[in-house]
Amino acid sequence: MIDVQRHSGYGRFGFTILGSGSKGNATVIHAPDGDFLLDAGFSAKELERRMILRDIDPDGIQAMVVTHDHTDHVCGCRVFGNRHGIPVYLTAETCLLMGRNNELPEERIVIEPGTRFELCGLTVEPFSVSHDVEGTVAYTFRSGEDKLGYATDLGSFGLLVTSRLKDCHAIVLESNYDIRALRASARPENVKRRIMSRHGHLSNENALECLEQVISPQTRNLVLAHLSRECNDPDLVAEGLRRKLESLNRPDVCWDVACQDTPLDTIWLKSEDDFFAGFGK
Repeated sequence: MIDVQRHSGYGRFGFTILGSGSKGNATVIHAPDGDFLLDAGFSAKELERRMILRDIDPDGIQAMVVTHDHTDHVCGCRVFGNRHGIPVYLTAETCLLMGRNNELPEERIVIEPGTRFELCGLTVEPFSVSHDVEGTVAYTFRSGEDKLGYATDLGSFGLLVTSRLKDCHAIVLESNYDIRALRASARPENVKRRIMSRHGHLSNENALECLEQVISPQTRNLVLAHLSRECNDPDLVAEGLRRKLESLNRPDVCWDVACQDTPLDTIWLKSEDDFFAGFGK
């Protein structure tokens, strides 16, 4: 019998990246009142396998929220949602596109960029980002004073993105490609232009520029994610981030680089120990 962790509340708040890249993206958000999925870009079976690898109970997932309708973010949404009887939260544009492709579970809840909603004890705020499909959003998640920002699949960042990420205690940000590797790749020229456009993806250089603007005294954790397997190198991304944090005099920030094949360890913004330590103060 598999011993799986059941996140039972008590003010817990954290996230587990199950995998991130062009072949699949999914993250479990651990909230005070239960767990939910951010994107479901693996098959239902693979989502469950990866959860169990990190001691997460798939039957404890309460809902799904998605960023946009590309396959690497929603391919397991319909089957996982129906199997576990849970809703998906998504924009109207994403709902329409997924409906055309038979990707929707039976229960769906339409959300609007800029309009906050409550889910599993967290305040969730979707905000629009620049990508090549209508209705793409990124998210912030807040529990009390603790805030997580999650932004991938955006070709550019501006005031809206930086303002939403500025005061986050943990940030997950796309660092999709190395521009030299992309230009040297065998991809068609139109694909290269799309990726490098303001509606494509963030390069390593773009990501570091964004981080320079959004890292604040509150920042404790950083993860760079959605790396291209063909046009990027995790070691290159890690070295760039290390140097950026050194230049900002922030050696205290814990950081990691998400990969496609293996879930990361859970990052806690607030754990049960933090909750109980607060009593009597």
